[in-house]
Amino acid sequence: MLFVGDDWAEDHHDLVVIDNSQKVLARARVPEGPAGITAFTDVVARAALTTVTSDDDLDDDALEVMVGIELNHGPWVQALVAAGYYVFGVDPLQAKRFRESWSNSKAKSDSGDALGLAELVRSRHRTLTKIGADSEGSAAIRILTREHQRAVWDRTRQTNRLRSTLREYHPAIVAIAAKYDLPLHDKTILGLVTLVPTPAAGARITVRQVLPLLARRHDKDAKAAWIVQALRQRQLPIGPEIAEAYAITVRAATRVIASASSHIAELEEQVNAHFSRHPDAEIYLSQPGIGQVIGARLCGEYGDDSTRFQTAKDRRNFAQTSPLTRQSGKLRIVCARKAGNDWALDAAVRQANAAIMHDKYAYAYYRKQRDRGINHNAALRQLANKLTGILHGCLARHHPYDPAIAWANADLKIAA
Repeated sequence: MLFVGDDWAEDHHDLVVIDNSQKVLARARVPEGPAGITAFTDVVARAALTTVTSDDDLDDDALEVMVGIELNHGPWVQALVAAGYYVFGVDPLQAKRFRESWSNSKAKSDSGDALGLAELVRSRHRTLTKIGADSEGSAAIRILTREHQRAVWDRTRQTNRLRSTLREYHPAIVAIAAKYDLPLHDKTILGLVTLVPTPAAGARITVRQVLPLLARRHDKDAKAAWIVQALRQRQLPIGPEIAEAYAITVRAATRVIASASSHIAELEEQVNAHFSRHPDAEIYLSQPGIGQVIGARLCGEYGDDSTRFQTAKDRRNFAQTSPLTRQSGKLRIVCARKAGNDWALDAAVRQANAAIMHDKYAYAYYRKQRDRGINHNAALRQLANKLTGILHGCLARHHPYDPAIAWANADLKIAA
C-alpha cells in the first residue's frame, strides 16, 4: 500500500509518496493536464518498484494507492479516480491542523505540504471521505448548481449595495419595496428605480406612468396611487449634483442586477433539466423541504457513488450537520462542525428551513428542539441533521420518503 500527498497549484502538482513505515519513496513535481497524469503514474510506478522483493510482488491488482489532495472535484481528481487510485479530498483546515500537530516547525514548502497530506492519508484514511466515481450527470449537476448559487450570492451582494445607496438619498424606493414585500431585484422595483432615479423625479411622477410597472399585479390602480403618494413625500434635501451622481450609480446597479437575474433564470432552467434526468431525482424530491434547486444542489454535492457514504453519520459529517463535542475535564461543549462541505451544509439548512413551513413532522421536530431552550439556528441545524439521516436511508434503500418510517422513533407531538 502506497500513500501519495498531492499539493496542487495552478500549473503543477508537488507529489510525495510514502509507504506504511512512513519511508519517503519518491518526490516529484508534475505539470497540470494529461501529461501530468502520465507523470503521476510514472512516479507511483517507480515508487512501487522500490518496495518489491520479487516478481510476485509486481501484481498491479494487489497494489493499493491512496492519494490525499486539498481538492474534491475537477478533471484532475476525476482522472485519478478513473486510473484506479483511492482519492481523498482533504479539507484545507484539516490539513493545516494536522500539519501543525505533526510537526512543531513552522517551516512551510509545497513539498512539505505534500508530505503532510501523504502522512494524513496514511494514518487517518479510515476517517476521511473517499471521492467516489460519480456519474457525469451528477458532476454536471454540481457544476451547474454551484454556479447558480454563486450567481444568487452575487445578486444579493449587488442588491444590498443598491439598498444602502437608496437609503442614503432615495428612501422612498426602499419603503415601497417593504410595503409590498418585494426584493429590490424584483422587476417592478428595478423599473421604478429606472423611472424615478432621483427624489425630484419621484415628486413629478404620475399614476399613469407607474401603471405599466404593475401590469400583472392585483389591484394595480390602488397600488399605483399609493406608490405615487409615497414618492411625493417630503424628505431631507440634497444637492442636484449629488442626486445626479447617486442616480448614475443606481442606474448602473440596476443593469448589473437585471443581468444577474437573467443569468440565474437561465442557470435554473438548466439545473432543472439536468436534475430531472437523474435516477435519484424522485427520491430527493420526495423529501420534506426539497424542491428542484435544493434537490439538485444536494444531489450534486453528495454525488451518486453508492460506496461513498457507508453510514448516515458519514453523510452528516460530510454536510457538517452533525454536532461536534469538545470535552476536557468537567468542561463539555457541543458545537457546530466546521470541517466538511459548505455547499452541502447551506443546502441542508435551506431544506430544513423550508421543511418547517410545509411538513408537520419536521415542524414538530423543530418545536421539540426549541422547547428544550435551543435557539432558532441551532434547532434548524439539528433538523437538518435529522433530515440528512432520513435522506441517507431513502437513498440507501432506493425508497421515497415515508413519514411513518422516518419519524417512527422521534416521539413527536404533531399539531392537529
